[in-house]
Amino acid sequence: MTQRISIFVDVQNIYYTTRDAYGQNFNYQAFWDQLTEGREVVRAVAYAIDRGDAAQMNFQRILHQIGFEIRLKPYIQRRDGSAKGDWDVGITIDLLDAAPLSDIVVLLSGDGDFDLALERVKTDGAKTWVYGVPALTAQALVKACDEFYAIDDALLLPKPSSRK
Repeated sequence: MTQRISIFVDVQNIYYTTRDAYGQNFNYQAFWDQLTEGREVVRAVAYAIDRGDAAQMNFQRILHQIGFEIRLKPYIQRRDGSAKGDWDVGITIDLLDAAPLSDIVVLLSGDGDFDLALERVKTDGAKTWVYGVPALTAQALVKACDEFYAIDDALLLPKPSSRK
């Protein structure tokens, strides 16, 4: 029987953690290929903040072509200069909704706020896998999942060559 898999991507978290830890961008195509080979995709969602710039729109188009549904929230700049753009509640709801339909629920994030959601997903019988940057993934999240996969070179895009 073919395994059913659901994939949820916290785009902002992965962008910043891979940039900060490795100075590189995440390779979504390699990730997709690794997870979906021989499996039925129930749902695959990438959650991002919409700033409306051309580069970001191109990135979203690429994610869509890979197979992800794109969910966007507007970028909110507060009066004090801080910014808001948080998908935690939306991701949590979707994780819980997908659990009864999936054999495996995958979360690409290092955010410890998802630990309770993963514990709940397991009660519906789904295995929980987390992909994250080891040094920047909350230990509560690592402990809550069935399997933790460290983002390594195989899941990173090559560094752009520097031109002189």
